[in-house]
Amino acid sequence: MPAIPEAARKRAAELRQQLEHHNYRYYVLDDPEVSDAEYDRMFRELQALETEFPALLDADSPTQRVGARPADHFDSITHSIPMLSLDNAFDEQSVLAFEQRIRDRLDLAGEIDFVAEPKLDGLAVTLRYEHGKFVSGATRGDGFTGENITSNLRTLRSIPLHMRGEEWPEVMEVRGEVFMPRKGFEALNQRQAEAGEKIFANPRNAAAGSLRQLDPRITASRPLEIFCYGWGDISGSEPWSRQSEAVEQFRQWGLRVCPELKRVTGVQGLIDYYHYIAARRSALAYDIDGVVYKVDRTDLQRELGFVSRAPRWAIAHKFPAEEAQTRLLEVDFQVGRTGALTPVARLEPITVGGVTVSNATLHNMDEIERKDVRIGDLVIVRRAGDVIPEVARVIIEERPANARKVTLPVHCPVCGSEVDRQEGEAVARCSGGLACAAQRVAAILHFAQRRALDIEGLGEKLVEQLVMKDLVRDPADLFALEVSTLAALERMGDKSASNLVAQLKRLTDTPIDLGRFLFALGIREVGEATAMVLAKYFGSLDAVAAAHEEMLLAVPDVGPVVAGHVATFFRQPENIKVLDKLAAAGVRCTESEVSTQAVGGVLDGLTFVLTGTLSGMTRDEAKDALNRYGAKVSGSVSAKTHYVVAGADAGSKLQKAEALGVPVLDEAGLMELLEAATRGGTPPGFRYH
Repeated sequence: MPAIPEAARKRAAELRQQLEHHNYRYYVLDDPEVSDAEYDRMFRELQALETEFPALLDADSPTQRVGARPADHFDSITHSIPMLSLDNAFDEQSVLAFEQRIRDRLDLAGEIDFVAEPKLDGLAVTLRYEHGKFVSGATRGDGFTGENITSNLRTLRSIPLHMRGEEWPEVMEVRGEVFMPRKGFEALNQRQAEAGEKIFANPRNAAAGSLRQLDPRITASRPLEIFCYGWGDISGSEPWSRQSEAVEQFRQWGLRVCPELKRVTGVQGLIDYYHYIAARRSALAYDIDGVVYKVDRTDLQRELGFVSRAPRWAIAHKFPAEEAQTRLLEVDFQVGRTGALTPVARLEPITVGGVTVSNATLHNMDEIERKDVRIGDLVIVRRAGDVIPEVARVIIEERPANARKVTLPVHCPVCGSEVDRQEGEAVARCSGGLACAAQRVAAILHFAQRRALDIEGLGEKLVEQLVMKDLVRDPADLFALEVSTLAALERMGDKSASNLVAQLKRLTDTPIDLGRFLFALGIREVGEATAMVLAKYFGSLDAVAAAHEEMLLAVPDVGPVVAGHVATFFRQPENIKVLDKLAAAGVRCTESEVSTQAVGGVLDGLTFVLTGTLSGMTRDEAKDALNRYGAKVSGSVSAKTHYVVAGADAGSKLQKAEALGVPVLDEAGLMELLEAATRGGTPPGFRYH
């Protein structure tokens, strides 16, 4: 192993310190000092140093937050000090009684100081630090034993892997709540719906499910955050005398705490705080279901002690449930940017959480069937802050005799194209992607992306303007745009407009690769590799469009789902009209003499996976080169993968290949293979397995 130059060692230490500082500014203080681009630059520089000098790699490096392999199960952790729950108060009288019990037990005449904070709707966890270093973390579990989720908690950038400062207890257990902000929850559910996967019912379920994933990489992909509010085991004496001082110390150590936490005095201070937070509830970035009151002085906490599994010195003052009962009048279907049909409940107007609600989401047909929702039912509607109201459940025993089942439309309510829902999929979609008004922006952006027709300068903001001003209704309209029209748009000028028109003219001057064009059409499940296979198999756009499902099933790597989507796409009259408009505008595809028996080249039938960084070419260039000789490039490793090409900093895909016994090529091996393929052969020793 090469010796590490002192300059490299020093630079790596500087970068780690800077990255942790910026993590703290961004995730804890919500006050970033550098741009995302600058942060990414420093992160990549540290990655490069750790790759060049592996001995520099440290488990606490910012680059290693998502490095653990998936676990088979969670081990148990016994809490050295139990994680207790709280008693609840549901009205002001209960709060008055809580405060009176404390004064009676302590025999105090004066008013008591409390710490008040929002009651987060998330998952309670404990973080164990030793000598300031994060060593383990666990769920609450039953209060005495929880699940060891250390690897998952390490992925949260708001949890410091090492406390800030220079003085900490030898052992310090910090208690907190992991939660998912509302915007992150909505974005996650949107991604889940587009992928045809499970929709989470609420942010709490999403946070709990995300934190209990056996694969930390899944947890890392979820928008989780934490607020710290208490402590468990601590070596030596507590370095504070008040709860409020402890929270401030957490902040100085780099732990994230709730900015809404306040110190208040007396029972009136508690009630005032409750109304203050209730009024701000919908403006908060996260869900809460009440507020928590704690006696501030820790000596009084110890004197008050515990009863059963709850402390006498704290209580949760819960908000009234944001649910109401009303009648479901009808179900309409809205079409999203990706063609997904979302059922929307039309309700008899009802007030929920102070807001009049007449519409609520039903998520998808799976949810409708699971809840057995019918038109005419009495339903419970739930609303939480700014989250879109949802139909939580049906009152089955009150179902009227004339209640009607909800049926999925056969045709898109926007453009009339067929609605396509494969068996086992939760999400149904409109198949008129090229012409459906609801999908215009997404369809045009996909058509123009680099791996499709590569129309430089056609970004999202410009496409949104073109669609909003009704200048472009489908991809074919792009080729009728004029410089003067484009130059008049926001953030456009004569030069940008001229460049874009020149880009579009380039596409009409030269035939477009058929594989790229098929990918650009945005047919469901037809990625780049499948589009290329279809192009090689049929040789022309007309042949692909004329193919029925049985013919499509004869194409290598095309199964029933893809065949169904392709056939459905080319059955839609609106899609065919757009293809005719493209042809009239001068857009044409390459054609070949390739028949159904003459697909590809010397790498036909082989599946490759690319991972890591290649020095001599980009991964896209490597993918194109392999495709050119008939190979398929996949995004995931399986037992059916023939070869994995591993560049620098290869990660889990390389590990999986080694576990499955899949042969691995380094970059030199890939270059040797491609050079041999240009000569119509393969290198010595290369095998089809």
